[in-house]
Amino acid sequence: MSDYRDRIDALAARAREDRREFDPPANPPAEERALTYLRDGVGEVVAVYVETRTGEFAPLDRAEMSDLETALNDWLELYARCHGRAIDAEFTVREVAELVIKTRDVVESARLLTAIPERDRSVAWGSRNS
Repeated sequence: MSDYRDRIDALAARAREDRREFDPPANPPAEERALTYLRDGVGEVVAVYVETRTGEFAPLDRAEMSDLETALNDWLELYARCHGRAIDAEFTVREVAELVIKTRDVVESARLLTAIPERDRSVAWGSRNS
C-alpha cells in the first residue's frame, strides 16, 4: 500500500457514486457534464499516477492500480454517455497519462481515445467545396 491509498480510495468512491447516480441526458450532448467527468475525474486519476511516477517513485500495489483504472474507465464511459454513446472503456492509466502528457489536454486525449465526439472531417481537413 502506498501513501496515495487515501486519494485513490476517494477517487474510486467518487467514480462509483458518479456511475450510480448517472442519469442520461435527454438531449445529448451534455457537454459541461462530460467535461466535468474528464477534468475532475480522469484528470485527477492521471495526476495521481504522474505524481507516483515522478519525484520520489511511489510504487502502487495491484489493488491501487486496479482502483485507479476502474475509476478512469468509469469516467470515460460516463463522458461517452453524456454524448449519447455507450462504450466499454478498457484503457490503462499509463496509456491515458502518456496521451495527456503528449497532448497536454485531457479533453483532446479523451476524444482521441474514444472517438467521441466524432470529428467533422470537412472542418478538420478544410472544405474543398468552398
